[in-house]
Amino acid sequence: MLLQTKGLTKSFGGLTAVNNVDFEIEKGKITAIIGPNGAGKSTFFNLISGFHPPTSGSVVYNGTDITPLKSYQIAKLGIARTFQTTNLFEQSTVLDNVIIGHRLRTKSGLFDAIFQTPRLKREENECKEKAYEVLEFVGLTNLADMPVAGVSQEAKKRTAFALALATDPEIVFLDEPAAGVNPEETDGLAELMKKMVTKGITVCTIEHKMQMIMNLADKIMVLNYGKKIAEGTPEEIKNNEVVIEAYLGGGGVARAN
Repeated sequence: MLLQTKGLTKSFGGLTAVNNVDFEIEKGKITAIIGPNGAGKSTFFNLISGFHPPTSGSVVYNGTDITPLKSYQIAKLGIARTFQTTNLFEQSTVLDNVIIGHRLRTKSGLFDAIFQTPRLKREENECKEKAYEVLEFVGLTNLADMPVAGVSQEAKKRTAFALALATDPEIVFLDEPAAGVNPEETDGLAELMKKMVTKGITVCTIEHKMQMIMNLADKIMVLNYGKKIAEGTPEEIKNNEVVIEAYLGGGGVARAN
């Protein structure tokens, strides 16, 4: 098992946002986390990626307990994530935004920057090469020199994917990757996720677009009020009465968008 949570819990004052969640992510698969608004999905991602410390429980990655680690330490282990709202430098180019991702893998420090050492120059070239490589992977080389502020919402999503991929991850957590894009663009992003898996990257995604998830995911976990209420294949989830009730009060989860 690539990643596992055991009894993962996060409370903010009197509110328990994630409540005793046991979950496993299998290597080389696409796993989805769904649930109504406020179900605790993004908080769950924040716990795994080290942005919040859990109140209790643990996160185990490749057999190692990573619960006490900081977010940058977790990223160095091979765990990348995107955010619900794309956290990009709007005035910088697409290329410069992606170059930042590979900085995680470099060793240059203040000394190198002041004295413009050969190591600094070598690593700058490595970061640029890596950035072009992942931009080609996500289909954005034609926009490399464009400021992020001037590209479409879908291109921003792809830039966020590229930024995550530039860190050389083993697993990528995508928080609502298809939010705010049209159906055709949604299909394109779904294909990109499949492409990531063919390249050996495990994908875990939060998404509200049910049709996309039902066609894409190998396994789905459903959260509601911070608790795991169901887990299984898309077919199992689609026909699960507890899930249907949580979403639509009995109206059917397959139509929830």
